[in-house]
Amino acid sequence: MGQGYIRNSSACKSIGKHGPARRNRPNIHTPSDHGPPLLSTYWSGARTEQRETPLPLRPPLPFRSQLGFCPPTCRHRTPLPGAASAMEPTSSSAVARQTWELENNIPAAASDPDAMDAIYRYDEAANARAHQEKPWASDPHHFRRARISALALLKMVVHARAGGTIEIMGLMQGKFEGDSIIVMDAFGLPVEGTETRVNAQADAYEYMVEYSTINKQAGRLENVVGWYHSHPGYGCWLSGIDVSTQMLNQQFQEPWLAVVIDPTRTVSAGKVDIGAFRTYPKDYKPPDEPVSEYQTIPLNKIEDFGVHCKQYYSLDITYFKSSLDSHLLDLLWNKYWVNTLSSSPLLGNRDYIAGQIFDLADKLEQAEGQLAHSRFGMLMPSQRKKEQEESPLAKVTRDSSKITAEQVHGLMSQVIKDILFNSVHPSSKSKASASGAAPDSPVPEPMVEA
Repeated sequence: MGQGYIRNSSACKSIGKHGPARRNRPNIHTPSDHGPPLLSTYWSGARTEQRETPLPLRPPLPFRSQLGFCPPTCRHRTPLPGAASAMEPTSSSAVARQTWELENNIPAAASDPDAMDAIYRYDEAANARAHQEKPWASDPHHFRRARISALALLKMVVHARAGGTIEIMGLMQGKFEGDSIIVMDAFGLPVEGTETRVNAQADAYEYMVEYSTINKQAGRLENVVGWYHSHPGYGCWLSGIDVSTQMLNQQFQEPWLAVVIDPTRTVSAGKVDIGAFRTYPKDYKPPDEPVSEYQTIPLNKIEDFGVHCKQYYSLDITYFKSSLDSHLLDLLWNKYWVNTLSSSPLLGNRDYIAGQIFDLADKLEQAEGQLAHSRFGMLMPSQRKKEQEESPLAKVTRDSSKITAEQVHGLMSQVIKDILFNSVHPSSKSKASASGAAPDSPVPEPMVEA
């Protein structure tokens, strides 16, 4: 569902001078549906089916007094004395949004809106001149960066999340400047997908041509600069089929970029798991370079990953947004902040977590067999070279640490939500002398009991 449902367990009681009644100790139910990949706002906003009518989630009064304002869904709209508004940067909502932007490397809003929107201007003459020069033909590493707009990132992640465990596919529109491929927008394609591959049929090509034609008529002059697809649960890299597809498109539609998104790991890790890649020419032999960042590859995918990992390279990904994107993000964050509290990656990714543990057990068994074999056999020069790299046991240790960190993160979020909403209740003791209130008025207890 993407939303939490509150069940009242006691009668309403008034709290001091603030007037409006509130329900005591709401129980937050986190359904098995997981929330959105980027932030709970966007994905939950796309959901329309609801089995119940969710009540507005209202934090307890001491928590609201610490925030300095009432949430947008709260009926108690009178701000406390000296409190900041919900849209001011000092509010808790703004701090949470800024934290999310930092985790996903999304830049903050610039003071000059014209400077933010300059990247959206399309220079057709400069683009045609660069196409004639073709600097990428002489340098296989010419493109080193991929810049993706917040709009395109949102569309791709929501599309990948909608596919669930089935792969999806789409195209990206944009331009290129220097050594950067700039992705301005993206759109999905009607394709046939399975858990391991995706196939485009004739209707997908017809849709692609019609979509591009209508964009040109509407004044959107950006060309298609690449394609994206999902790898649900097994990381961001290019398989053998992906390498062949990307290499074919680079021969005839340069510049061309491949983007891979893992929606399952996005929900589990709390940040977007994405990768941008380009393939080398067919006869090009790349230099031996160490892997920049370690990623967990399932045991049944390691062979496919290892065979083709030297045929492509990854690009550094950065994000940008317009002044309008910043305003819309503020509005969406304040509208759907409730879903962040009502979703849990521990419940939404149960199958993925179980699969990770089974895969970890298989890798551990394989590493144990290799270790026993190396004790009784002679070490050949090739084996000594492999020892300089990371051992299989060390990789298993990394994978287990990653799983543990994700589980601890999910448990901590559940504990924090329990402390915020289930540990605050009015005391039956009268503290009129200390608080100055009437003897019969209840006084809230501390959030964490001693």
